[in-house]
Amino acid sequence: MSEMVPFQALPRGFRFGGTHCGIKRSGRLDLGLIVAKEACPAAGVFTTNRVKAAPVLLSQAHLKRSANRVRAIVVNSGNANCATGAAGLRASRKTARAAARLLGCRPEQILVCSTGVIGLPLPVHRIVSALPDLESLIGNRPQTYMEFSKAILTTDTHPKWAASSCRIGGKLVRFIGCAKGAGMIHPQMATMLAFVLTDAKAPAALLQRALREIAVRTFNTVTVDGDTSTNDTLLVLASGASGAPAPTRAKNREYRTFIAALEEVCRTLALAIVADGEGATRLVEIEVKGAASAKDARQIATTIAHSPLIKTAVAGADPNWGRILAAAGRAGVPLDPDRVEIWFGGVRMYGRKNGVGSSQPLRFSEKAAHQRLLAKQVPILVDLKLGRGTARAWTCDLTAEYVHINASYRT
Repeated sequence: MSEMVPFQALPRGFRFGGTHCGIKRSGRLDLGLIVAKEACPAAGVFTTNRVKAAPVLLSQAHLKRSANRVRAIVVNSGNANCATGAAGLRASRKTARAAARLLGCRPEQILVCSTGVIGLPLPVHRIVSALPDLESLIGNRPQTYMEFSKAILTTDTHPKWAASSCRIGGKLVRFIGCAKGAGMIHPQMATMLAFVLTDAKAPAALLQRALREIAVRTFNTVTVDGDTSTNDTLLVLASGASGAPAPTRAKNREYRTFIAALEEVCRTLALAIVADGEGATRLVEIEVKGAASAKDARQIATTIAHSPLIKTAVAGADPNWGRILAAAGRAGVPLDPDRVEIWFGGVRMYGRKNGVGSSQPLRFSEKAAHQRLLAKQVPILVDLKLGRGTARAWTCDLTAEYVHINASYRT
């Protein structure tokens, strides 16, 4: 991923940009805007946390009231506008109304997102005051896209974006997405803010089906700290400006082509989020195979991914495979420890000796294993040898820097 988005990656039919409106004391960009040339089909998935921020509630309601046709997305960072009561909802509505007046559309065609500190009143007057100037500056240019991708960040160390393309009906179709997320990341939808734009033509119902399907395989497979945010939002807008025909039904060739390109963007963003986990130095890929079912494999993979003991072992490059076996055993699904095999950092550490007998600790070089675990990406493989179920999950190591960042997040 380069630092700047190439011009040819930008889908047609959208403008975007970012500015500083005064929410962040640091002076960094804190207000982003995406505008479609005209109201277009949209799909969204949101946090499963029972505490939902005002912008989540408003955006969910607006998608229903607009029949999933959206003209713009307004995003602020530095303030979550969560647990702010009736005043918080009024602030989100005021943001939507202000954007609608600027664009000459209905307020329900505006989606609103926020991220940052929970429980502080949103200084909505700053957002409303900054929107006219921001709207005049947005464009379909690499620089303005990068400004938007920076405006949504909080503790992220860098912007996260991904692009893909495909051909549908002989027409080139482009997809681009950006996301924010580094802490409070846990897969119970798509734990972060993420925005994907495409110039494909897609009915809203088909777009929603595709997004839900893809979220399960991408954003729902990553975790940093097991905390599901109150503001999680994943949105996709399809302008149709490519001129490509729309998929007429799920599972036909056009749909498969469309969903593969969309999934490529979502998977890249999901892995970028976990790789940028607060204080993270290593990306960890967990593969579980040989389970009785895919569901069982997924449960074990996510249990391993959530384990702070495993994450700290990775941080210290400690080949402590026993923590992996213990996590698999407490996942609540069937396994036989006498059949399990464990590979950590590409080194087989537990399994049947010479393929016979019961599984047991295997001899390996601690020094060589330690060196393997110093790599930027560390694989963990668990083979249950019970069936054909497989699953993957991704996490990062847990370092002292995570504690430092979150111990002083508000100060």
